[in-house]
Amino acid sequence: MAEYAVAHLEEIDELSDGRAPFRPIRHKLGITSFGVNTWTGHEAGDRIINEHDEAGWDEELYFVQSGRATFELDGERVDAPVGTFVFARPRVKRTAFAEEPGTTILAVGATPGQAYEPEGFEIWAPFNRLYLEGRYAEAADGGREAVKAHPEYAGLLYNLACCESLAGRTADAIEHLRLAIDKSERYRSLAIGDSDFDPIREESAFQALVTA
Repeated sequence: MAEYAVAHLEEIDELSDGRAPFRPIRHKLGITSFGVNTWTGHEAGDRIINEHDEAGWDEELYFVQSGRATFELDGERVDAPVGTFVFARPRVKRTAFAEEPGTTILAVGATPGQAYEPEGFEIWAPFNRLYLEGRYAEAADGGREAVKAHPEYAGLLYNLACCESLAGRTADAIEHLRLAIDKSERYRSLAIGDSDFDPIREESAFQALVTA
């Protein structure tokens, strides 16, 4: 393996998970110690960063690489012209919108006090659109093939389990959730409150997984 990697932003293919388009910087360069991607709003008004909090997981640093953005952080609006850094600790609800066409934000994140665990969301991105459209069986079918190619990602296994649960594939969902938890304990607590597992929540095997 080479000791360094070089890539221009435009050389990294843009992906979409059905929400905001992004470029998978971490995956492209083989980074394993922190998450890093760019997100782009192609038109003024486009949402660049999907609204979320990190539920006690990652703190994130955002850098406006081009254009101009508006961030919303726990309901407070922050103007962010090009060159602006914005830092959000875990649990801060965050989102950002493009104020100019072609606004790109670089996002870097990791969980305080823990070794970074890549989730493989870049690989899941093509199937997330199917998930958002309610096409759970199709997402699960594609996700199974992705897991075969990349079994190292706990997040990929977890997302597959979610879709299998919603598609009525109870045994498969429980097995893939078990594998995700075996790789990362963070998915045990996440599964407890995840509505995607409501169809199998009363199964004894699911209960055993989340209460172990």
